[in-house]
Amino acid sequence: MSSLAHAGTGRRKCQPPVAGSCHFGSGREPPPHPAQPGLPGALILDVTSRGAEPGIRLSPFYPHGGIPVPGHPDRTSQSVEGIWQALKVFAAEPEDFTKLDVATMKGIKRTARRLGPPLGHQLNGRLLSYEQARRLIYLPAYHWMLDHRAAALLARLRELTSHRTVVPLDHTTNGDVTDLSTPLSHAALIAQRVRGTVTGRAPAGWAD
Repeated sequence: MSSLAHAGTGRRKCQPPVAGSCHFGSGREPPPHPAQPGLPGALILDVTSRGAEPGIRLSPFYPHGGIPVPGHPDRTSQSVEGIWQALKVFAAEPEDFTKLDVATMKGIKRTARRLGPPLGHQLNGRLLSYEQARRLIYLPAYHWMLDHRAAALLARLRELTSHRTVVPLDHTTNGDVTDLSTPLSHAALIAQRVRGTVTGRAPAGWAD
């Protein structure tokens, strides 16, 4: 976990800093340097699919493997994003379960440009709205991954917040599951877990 000693700067949006805390930010450039205006000494951890170890392991694209698929007890996915994309239904195409097997973090996304307007996500024979899909598919799957595939890394981040500001870095800062105007930020979900303010965690016994 030595690479957690590296922090960085760049053009990014961050919450106001508080020493010994966990915030979240957004930016598309990987962080190259330990000092950032307003966040002196902060650990800025790139948790996107373009990040380095160990932050990349918190990306929903990371192929941990064995992640249960909501509504499909006989299936597992390489990644959380694979689940999100596999259960999506488009005007020109239903679910695509081949996305569950993608282990390269490439070629996972399914786009409206190619498949027409998205109609929702399919779960147990029901077509879900965007917010419902976030609550019933994405959040439980992502939190399951944090609990079962990234627990040690989360514990290390909690330890660091006792004396240092930690900033997980994502492409967006939207931590509100009801805000459908921008994608949900998994950096915000990580910060919630580190701070102990959890949104949409998998129910007890879910996929155990």
